[in-house]
Amino acid sequence: MWKSLKRFASRLQGRARPLADEDPESLRFFVGQVKDYAIYKLDAQGRVATWSLGAERLKGYTRSEILGQHFSRFYTPEDIAAGKPEMELRLARTYGSHQEEGWRVRKDGGRFLANVVLTALRDAEGQVNGYVKVTRDVTMQKDAEDRLISFARELEDAVALQTRALRENEARLAGFARNAPAAIAFKDLQGRYLLVNPRMEAI
Repeated sequence: MWKSLKRFASRLQGRARPLADEDPESLRFFVGQVKDYAIYKLDAQGRVATWSLGAERLKGYTRSEILGQHFSRFYTPEDIAAGKPEMELRLARTYGSHQEEGWRVRKDGGRFLANVVLTALRDAEGQVNGYVKVTRDVTMQKDAEDRLISFARELEDAVALQTRALRENEARLAGFARNAPAAIAFKDLQGRYLLVNPRMEAI
C-alpha cells in the first residue's frame, strides 16, 4: 500500500492542472478509502487546503478544525524552531518531492514517528501552487525494529560471555592436566587426542 501511495504522489509532480481538475471523483474516492494514511493538500504557503479521514484519524483534527491552518502545527516545537517545515517546502519545490522520517505531533500532544512524502504541485506555467502530503505512522514498526536490534545485541553479548567462560574453563582444565601427577589425555568423539600432559607423553 505504501509503495502505491508513493507512486501516486510521484505522479502528481509536474502536473499542469490543479489537483481537483483531474478526475476529482476518482481521486476523492481513492483518498477516502485510505484510512491508515494521512493524505491531504497544502496551498502554496503550506496551509491545509484539504483533509481526509485518514488524516483525521492519524492526527486527531477534524476538517473544520484544521482547514486553513499552517501544517507546521504537526511538528515538534524543536523542529519548528529549527525551521524544518519551511525547509521541507523548499526541498519539495526544488526537487519535486521530499521524503523523510521524523517525529510529528497529534492534536492531543502525543508524538509519533512518521514517514512522509511531500510532493509539489505546479500550474500550467510551472509555478508551485500547492503540495500533496502523504504521512504514515511507523512508530510500531520502528519499535519492533529497535526491539529486534536490542535482542540481537543481547544474544551476541550472551554468546560472547559463554564463549569467554568456555575458554577460561578450557584454560583451567589444561593447566590442571599439565601439573597433574598422573598421566592424562583428552580425546574428541573421533578418538583424536586434544590434550596430552607431560606424564602421558612420557609413557
